[in-house]
Amino acid sequence: MNDLVRQHTALSDSDLEWLHLLVSEWQLLSDLSFADLVLWVPTLDGTRYVSVAQMRPNTGPTSYQDDMVGHLVPRGRRPLLDAALDEGRIVREGDPEWREEVPVRVESIPVRREGRVLGVIARNTNLLTVRTPSRLELTYLQSASDLAQMIAAGTFPFSGEQVDMDSSPRAGDGLVRLDAEGVVQYASPNALSAYHRLGLAADLVGQHLGQITAELAPSRGPVDEALVTLASGYAPREFEVEGNGGVIQLRAIPLKPKGTRIGSLVLLRDVTELRRRERELITKDATIREIHHRVKNNLQTVAALLRLQARRMDSDRGREALNEAVRRVGSIAIVHETLSQNLDERVEFDEIADRVIAMVAEISPGKVTCRRNGRFGILDAEVATPLSMVLTEVLQNALEHAYAPGEQGTVEVSAVRGEARADARLLITVRDDGRGLPEGFDPQRAGNLGLQIVRTLVEGELGGTFDMLPDTERGTKVVLDIPVRSQK
Repeated sequence: MNDLVRQHTALSDSDLEWLHLLVSEWQLLSDLSFADLVLWVPTLDGTRYVSVAQMRPNTGPTSYQDDMVGHLVPRGRRPLLDAALDEGRIVREGDPEWREEVPVRVESIPVRREGRVLGVIARNTNLLTVRTPSRLELTYLQSASDLAQMIAAGTFPFSGEQVDMDSSPRAGDGLVRLDAEGVVQYASPNALSAYHRLGLAADLVGQHLGQITAELAPSRGPVDEALVTLASGYAPREFEVEGNGGVIQLRAIPLKPKGTRIGSLVLLRDVTELRRRERELITKDATIREIHHRVKNNLQTVAALLRLQARRMDSDRGREALNEAVRRVGSIAIVHETLSQNLDERVEFDEIADRVIAMVAEISPGKVTCRRNGRFGILDAEVATPLSMVLTEVLQNALEHAYAPGEQGTVEVSAVRGEARADARLLITVRDDGRGLPEGFDPQRAGNLGLQIVRTLVEGELGGTFDMLPDTERGTKVVLDIPVRSQK
């Protein structure tokens, strides 16, 4: 719609925003009218109309099989459009049109904003299945007529109220028509069933909707006056009411076809099962987060016990082995701590990598500098946990074996994330500027426990490749190539 309006018309951005607000609401008008809606806007030179939006009803057959958006018609070809635009009134005169042997009644509704007519809605009703209307259909048509008059007067849609039509109740979900005092004149079968779910034992017709809704919703103390006002439809609002184990979602639409409120339209939907599933998911998420939190605490306890044991060791090799185990356990704890703060099983690995680098760098404080370049991005937990251990082992190996005691140096971790596709890969390079690899060193066969852990995790759990080779100038680089999912 943006492109068509800007290409063919002289409407301003604020006018275009009003049309967007109208289009976000007009599914309701289409359903209540049992009719197709097409929005026509006059072109810049005033000689033609361009169709910028179209809506088909959910409550009846369409009168347009083809998509009308983008069509251009000259003034004079559709007299009802001309009359509605020039006179600023709803035009219903004329005989039905015949389209592919289907009679179609056409009406034109001017779209007004701040006293100016921006365009015209053509309302097209398929008359092929016309029959004697029921009470529900009469209520629908009367409500549609009131909304059409409000559109022509520029009082609908309501300025500043953006409705999410995907989650908002629709006419078929349940409809209640109120008079000016908030008393129910008509309630559709679905609406009555929803109130029965809340605990209503009687009929809705003749009841004050605000009072009965407040009585059905559990509250402490006196009747909730705010709820009475909301459910009486005095203002355009969307809200939920819970009672008797049921939850209904309501949307109130004041009806002011001639400037004065004559009543309200209340759309409602039973969302009990939807809210129950949402609560189950929230409970499951909270449980999973609590499990990660407890795992992290347990791992920290294990690390503390290993640290205490290391202090009691007389053997330097034994003490160092326990300290290595402390760092390995700590890297896993970092992942679980991050997972305990998220709602899903995915983590921003850059934060984890920085914490792992800081933890391992404590081996040689003030001597070797560790830094990170690039982004790891968001990773699944099943990738993040083994990768944190791999990063710990590689960094630990570089800091222990690449430099002599007291030697200055830099260890750099670089990450390059592949393109967003199913077979995206993460390329990690860890470079040091230390003494380099020993003569004849084969990283694929080295018996060092840390390298064995790296090979097992990278090739076994992560399905990637691992290599360790001399860097171009001096030192060593470790290259990890790991397949990851495409989240970034």
